[in-house]
Amino acid sequence: MKYIFVTGGVVSSLGKGLTAASLGTLLENRGLKVCLQKFDPYLNVDPGTMNPFQHGEVYVLDDGTETDLDLGHYERFTNVKLTKLNNLTSGRVYLNVLERERQGGYLGKTVQVIPHITDEIQDRIRLLADTSKADVLITEIGGTTGDIEGLPFLEAIREFTLELGYNNAIFIHVTYVPFIRAAGELKTKPTQQSVAKLREIGITPHLLVCRCDRPLGKDVRQKISLFCNVPYEAVIEEKDVDHSIYEVPLMLQRERMDDLVCQLLRIEQPPASMAYWQDIIRKLIAPQHRVRIGVVGKYIGLPDAYKSVYEAITHAGVANDCGVEVERIEAEQIERDGAEKLLKGLGGILVPGGFGERGIEGKIAAVRYARENRIPYLGLCLGMQMASIEFARHVLGLEGAHSTEFDKNSPHPVIALLEEQKGIEAKGGTMRLGSQEVQLQVGSRVARLYGAFVVRERHRHRYEFNNAYRERFEQVGFVFSGTSHNGELVELIELKDHPYFVACQFHPEFQSKPNASHPLFRGFIAAVREYLQQKPA
Repeated sequence: MKYIFVTGGVVSSLGKGLTAASLGTLLENRGLKVCLQKFDPYLNVDPGTMNPFQHGEVYVLDDGTETDLDLGHYERFTNVKLTKLNNLTSGRVYLNVLERERQGGYLGKTVQVIPHITDEIQDRIRLLADTSKADVLITEIGGTTGDIEGLPFLEAIREFTLELGYNNAIFIHVTYVPFIRAAGELKTKPTQQSVAKLREIGITPHLLVCRCDRPLGKDVRQKISLFCNVPYEAVIEEKDVDHSIYEVPLMLQRERMDDLVCQLLRIEQPPASMAYWQDIIRKLIAPQHRVRIGVVGKYIGLPDAYKSVYEAITHAGVANDCGVEVERIEAEQIERDGAEKLLKGLGGILVPGGFGERGIEGKIAAVRYARENRIPYLGLCLGMQMASIEFARHVLGLEGAHSTEFDKNSPHPVIALLEEQKGIEAKGGTMRLGSQEVQLQVGSRVARLYGAFVVRERHRHRYEFNNAYRERFEQVGFVFSGTSHNGELVELIELKDHPYFVACQFHPEFQSKPNASHPLFRGFIAAVREYLQQKPA
């Protein structure tokens, strides 16, 4: 097995995850089996309890592990199926070590960062290497070089590579080359300082991926090469993309990054054929159709909070050869200004997941506007619950209908806590999580979209449709088109006489890819196109 370690410097949010995922794409298309892994230096055991405004979305794996959003990039860009072994935080490392110490696992030794913490990190690399049977393992180290919490991870990978020998492991450092407008030039000093810091730790990068907003130019590349002690051709330009993150693999291929990696690791494979990827980019840049939809959410201010949702919308656009303009709408703003003012003219409305009471009435108003005006609607997790509450209030006339998450004394709790969740007090990793079987109703819209009657989807929720109200809903055309394998839990709902009104309790966005759009999103954008074509000018 060959190992690639991706580190970052200067500032955070440079796109290490996208770089790692893009490299994985190129290596896969060379015929290699690739696996990816993310180490996060924060002390949370996992990001499951973290505020989306601070950390972005929580990405959920098949096995129910709540992870960093970069693992979403890994799964979207490659064919790898990730598990709990593919994400590790400082919190998990220290928890494992301290639990072992309490059990006497260290036989009375003084437990220290070196070797015990670093050994725990290395053990995770070895475990994933053994189980994945991949040709190449790409490990991304989160955070920024020089952060105190990241030092054990950097020390661990430094030690780990010593035992591998030459041509079996390389370091790729993602850095930032800013343009100083007053000086009118790109500055290399931040990159020099970042590499110097990395070398102090004992790691010398083999490739430098330089984030920039304009071409580096020969002089800048030569300067970085000289002062950072890497060959000229190993200075990789990673310029801001014009249209989509899916341009990054093609950009890195033009920079010969995958060629260099294969040379350094002594891998002999034919060049990557990226024809299908180029077709994806063509549909993104010059689509045959264009539509505009609204996403009504609680965390609209931070795009990363709904990262997988936006990507799944993009994938659905590609599948329909359709450019999708997304209008991001704060649910609270609908509460203040009304749905008509903010949603009029949109071709479709999507309500994603979320937690907490803020903005709930705005989401309900958005659902009502979509239902009454026959605008295509897609609800995800909380978006399904809001659709059920809206229907209960305004079609069934159940005044005060609500979810017990927001109103414990609701006279009509159409959404209630899952039975299995009652009595659980711990917040981290305790929801209904991961891949679950979903049974689809014969003849339903969703069954036609999936082309199947049994599917598996990823979940992350505590509350569920209250079965005591099922019969009343069904009597007036509300369709429960998907249930859990035993029929007990509502998974999908739809309305019969509506262009497209579909909502699900799970998170379909986690299984969408640029070359394999999720059926619910693909059907949604197709319905939006048809709705706009039939709509009077």
